[in-house]
Amino acid sequence: MDAVPALDEPLKKVLGPATAKVMAEHLGLHTVGDLLHHYPRRYEERGQLTHLADLPMDEHVTVVAQVADARLHTFASSRAPRGKGQRLEVTITDGSGRLQLVFFGAGVHKPHKELLPGTRAMFAGKVSVFNRRLQLAHPAYELLRADSEEAVESWAGALIPLYPATAKLESWKIGKAIQTVLPSAQEAADPLPETLREGRGLVPLPEALLKIHRPHTKADIDRARARLKWDEAFVLQVALARRRHADAQLPAVPRRPKPDGILAAFDDRLPFTLTEGQRKVSKEIFADLATDHPMHRLLQGEVGSGKTLVALRAMLAVVDAGGQAAMLAPTEVLAQQHHRSVTEMMGELAEGGMLGGAENATKVVLLTGSMGAAARRQALLGLATGEAGIVIGTHALIEDKVQFHDLGLVVVDEQHRFGVEQRDALRGKGKQPPHLLVMTATPIPRTVAMTVFGDLETSVLDQLPAGRSPIASHVVPAADKPHFLARAWERVREEVSKGHQAYVVCPRIGDEEDGAKAKKKSPEDEAEKRPPLAVLDIAEQLARGPLAGLRVEVLHGRMQPDDKDAVMRRFAAGEADVLVATTVIEVGVNVPNATVMVIMDADRFGVSQLHQLRGRVGRGSAPGLCLLVTEMPEASAARQRLNAVASTLDGFELSRIDLEQRREGDVLGQAQSGTRSSLRMLAVIDDEEVIAEAREEATRTVAADPDLERLPALRTALDALLDEEREQYLEKG
Repeated sequence: MDAVPALDEPLKKVLGPATAKVMAEHLGLHTVGDLLHHYPRRYEERGQLTHLADLPMDEHVTVVAQVADARLHTFASSRAPRGKGQRLEVTITDGSGRLQLVFFGAGVHKPHKELLPGTRAMFAGKVSVFNRRLQLAHPAYELLRADSEEAVESWAGALIPLYPATAKLESWKIGKAIQTVLPSAQEAADPLPETLREGRGLVPLPEALLKIHRPHTKADIDRARARLKWDEAFVLQVALARRRHADAQLPAVPRRPKPDGILAAFDDRLPFTLTEGQRKVSKEIFADLATDHPMHRLLQGEVGSGKTLVALRAMLAVVDAGGQAAMLAPTEVLAQQHHRSVTEMMGELAEGGMLGGAENATKVVLLTGSMGAAARRQALLGLATGEAGIVIGTHALIEDKVQFHDLGLVVVDEQHRFGVEQRDALRGKGKQPPHLLVMTATPIPRTVAMTVFGDLETSVLDQLPAGRSPIASHVVPAADKPHFLARAWERVREEVSKGHQAYVVCPRIGDEEDGAKAKKKSPEDEAEKRPPLAVLDIAEQLARGPLAGLRVEVLHGRMQPDDKDAVMRRFAAGEADVLVATTVIEVGVNVPNATVMVIMDADRFGVSQLHQLRGRVGRGSAPGLCLLVTEMPEASAARQRLNAVASTLDGFELSRIDLEQRREGDVLGQAQSGTRSSLRMLAVIDDEEVIAEAREEATRTVAADPDLERLPALRTALDALLDEEREQYLEKG
């Protein structure tokens, strides 16, 4: 976070090339400063053992426990046909639960000598399931001997820090590396303005870094955490405040609808009344459109809350005022679908310049990469002359050839799928910066909105329109209760026999080169999970087996755009009964006749993604059903996650659960992967107060000194936070 030479020192100079390489590749740590900001995930106390009772599946964990018993088994295998294969099973305990460790082959000799009953050690490995029991296969371990000089020294102090680790680098090795670089913490430049730090009683940064890595008491940890949370929240909020400040300086053309224009005509022909929520949000948007600096608004709404209608009314208001509106969709399937639904909603108002078009109609054009040359030329002409008031398209809208007559509003659907260059390129096509409306169907808790979308004003649509049907969701434990899965396919047949349709969603396509997976598995590999179920395999199995006789089609991202569209059209027209698809159907696909969705390997999807997918059924008058199929055991975290999804339809509640479970994920990007996080200390759910206060302080700081000339250390911290990828993610807002 700091541009101080000692902290900029590359790790390979300090720790040697081998360790530095692993740190760079697996943890994203390159400099001494990076390593100092790799904080412990938690701390062990000497006399206290970790809870084995709540181990997370599929994560690398570090536990401190005692060996309860160890047994060596011999068995026959393809490698050792005469029964010479060896397997060491060690059971460890911590008072709260027991866990099995397993070692194979030549790897059994050392642990067999060292892991005797009564021995205490730290163990690190990936939690997997074998024979429906949790286990660590071939864990690394470090014995905790009270008499060994090194052990006493390296675990000095009552609290042992446990670091986010990887298979290649255990927590204790990271701890030793940090011990080496810790003296450099004295040279860390403090990004917080002194008045703020003293006013809030926060310790200086060098002291916080020492205390977080080498605490003597729990109070040390609390003080260090409080300080480091403020750093993260404040630096991030300053970045957002500067962006808001810069945007507020930009000019824009105010766009006000005419009392008797196309918007009024559209409202008159709506067959239903707007919900209270839609009216309120529209009012906020229209107030923004009427000002002379650009609107920057995030519209978040539950799946099916009518966001598209609100966005369309905003676009019509701009057309009324003589401008044009562009809607950017992440996929061709979605762009085509938006185009279809917008032209259907507008009817003759979308037939500008055509016979039968209404008097104040405009033209609505579609622009995607796979369009034929003639249709494309026609669309481009309509945009350049201003004849087309509304354009809906994919990234093809951004190309140099696309010229607008007067672009007044950009609507970005599902913004997290667009890079900053794409959005800025589209905004650059206006004579003055156009207004911006960003839509997302992923509900975002208030703190996250303040963090990730801090440069946008937020509007929330949380009311579902009348006539929407409830969706029942159930977990189908395929391994524990295979007859439940058979019943799921019967339910699909029942729905189809009533004239309805079904989706089956799989995590993988299935045409990948998968030679590695085809090899015969050794017992060691058996502990690893099988690859995720694939669309092509499942579609074939269903068509031959439980859904034989039904019209089953497939849809996935590697199909040609024309083929994808043809499949979607057939499904929408009711010419296919079951659509087996990947998550390409996750956003925006609207087939009211589809009433049931079966999600295979549901544990491989995130909470928000499952909620999105589920929103594709129950869009008509018949109730929806979503079946979450999983082979994960009852006690696993994955099952708890699925139970949470099945128990509520409230997307905001689920997004909180999602965030709490992701823990290490980086709120600022990189697919929440948990590798390297710019928010290492701040928990967006728990630290709502810190984030809100930091936002106020940041706004004040930037208003007083927009270029941070009087705060060089803060500027340095900002540059480090906004390395290229993060700057882009921030600007995606």
